[in-house]
Amino acid sequence: MTAIEITRGDPRSNEAKNLLEQSHALMQSLYSPDECHYLEIDALCVESIHFFVAKLDGKTLGCAALANKGNYGEIKSMFVDPSARGSGIADRLMTTLTDDAKAQGLSLICLETGDVLAAAHKLYERHGFVKCGPFGDYVECDASVFMKKTL
Repeated sequence: MTAIEITRGDPRSNEAKNLLEQSHALMQSLYSPDECHYLEIDALCVESIHFFVAKLDGKTLGCAALANKGNYGEIKSMFVDPSARGSGIADRLMTTLTDDAKAQGLSLICLETGDVLAAAHKLYERHGFVKCGPFGDYVECDASVFMKKTL
């Protein structure tokens, strides 16, 4: 079995940009513009956001980011290439995000995801997330599922 390698990455790299564009296209196909809460690629390139890439056999197949919001972290841009789903990449990214939040001294991680993304819901629940209400600047929306995990 080949090891999954998780490292800090550059959202503007060709590989990461490709994944992010796939993610954005998926969200745009499922939701209206006001229901899409992803960050643009340049918005991921700030000091308060740690961006990670996952490689399998040297190929970048997943990404995720943790935004430090001061008193909590927010998971953003979680995406695994469809060809690599089921490989363990998403679980490894989630573990990395949790470890990174702890290393930053955060005691809570939150996320917003789409209501029809059942596989994502299962992933987050498997990693200890529970449903909650809107947080930060989010407002209640039928298309959104809000989750949190206390560290």
